[in-house]
Amino acid sequence: MLIKIQDIEKILRDRGTSSVLLVCGSSFRRQELYQRLKEAVEKTGAKLTEFSEFAPNPKYESVVEGIQRFLEHQCDFIVAAGGGSAMDVAKCIKLFQNMDLDQNCLEQEITNTAIPLLAIPTTAGTGSEATRFAVIYYKGNKQSVGHPGCIPEYVLLDASLLETLPDYQKKATMLDALCHALESYWSVNSTKESREYAAEAVREVFRHREAYLANDRSGNEGMLLAANTAGCAINITQTTAGHAMCYKLTTLYGLAHGHAAAFCVAVLWPYMTAHTEDCIDPRGETYLKEMFQELAEVMGCADEKAAVRKYQEFLKELDLPAPVFKEEQELEILKRSVNPERLKNNPVRLTEETLEGLYRQIPGVLD
Repeated sequence: MLIKIQDIEKILRDRGTSSVLLVCGSSFRRQELYQRLKEAVEKTGAKLTEFSEFAPNPKYESVVEGIQRFLEHQCDFIVAAGGGSAMDVAKCIKLFQNMDLDQNCLEQEITNTAIPLLAIPTTAGTGSEATRFAVIYYKGNKQSVGHPGCIPEYVLLDASLLETLPDYQKKATMLDALCHALESYWSVNSTKESREYAAEAVREVFRHREAYLANDRSGNEGMLLAANTAGCAINITQTTAGHAMCYKLTTLYGLAHGHAAAFCVAVLWPYMTAHTEDCIDPRGETYLKEMFQELAEVMGCADEKAAVRKYQEFLKELDLPAPVFKEEQELEILKRSVNPERLKNNPVRLTEETLEGLYRQIPGVLD
């Protein structure tokens, strides 16, 4: 449910809330919305406890620490304010809060997710406020958590939170939202509903990109909605090879997630349209070709080649550098890093050899 800041006091009263856990990054405390949130909680007489002891790519141990804070203060409502990391930590606190913390929560059954969760995204990109997924790291390994209880009951989209974002972060998060929408559209898990969400998100990203990059309020509002809509799409379908390929790029070359994903999609999309004979979507090659044509029309283009060009030109206009591979062994690391489970969502078969070829194209894809 989308809400406004003025709705929070009534929601807390209606739910009989006595103690709120706010999971947020330190930057959120500098926002006016933070003060308004505190005031809303105080007016109800509820107690506010804050938790910020987590880092990007949050660790399992941080979630456990957050649960301990939640239990210590007898919280009965969670607010997540931030980017994907804050959302992931808050979601896992909600899912794991009644588990045995002496055992690995990732291996226990999720039984009680009744704690309400309010999500306040501070970037327009992850769409995490609309999905059933969270990611944390356990002993250095990425762990994906998926459960309907992850989906926040309430979502507050406030355009003012985007006004102080660095230019690079605005570009990268916008690209993450666009890649979510594109990948969802062609996912083997797509449905009529998910494609409608994805198509709307694609159109909204292109409609609002100039005003958003100019930091105009209407552009920020539009991009927040686009990212949320893209989140609704991937909540149904999950992402595909574009995201599967991008994760190691972020760690090897220090790229923001959306930046890395955008370059992976830039080489993946034309490859797939040229190799529909390797279709693994159970709906078949004819469906796949028709889907790529429909996606082109969503992009306002006559055919898939024009749609790919429009996407690549858009990426080029943002003036983001492509990663440059310094050593041959980096390609070996990259191709072996791709999660094979995520590749099952991709409509065209990709082998390790194919992945290596795609990675090789990335440095010069916009030339």
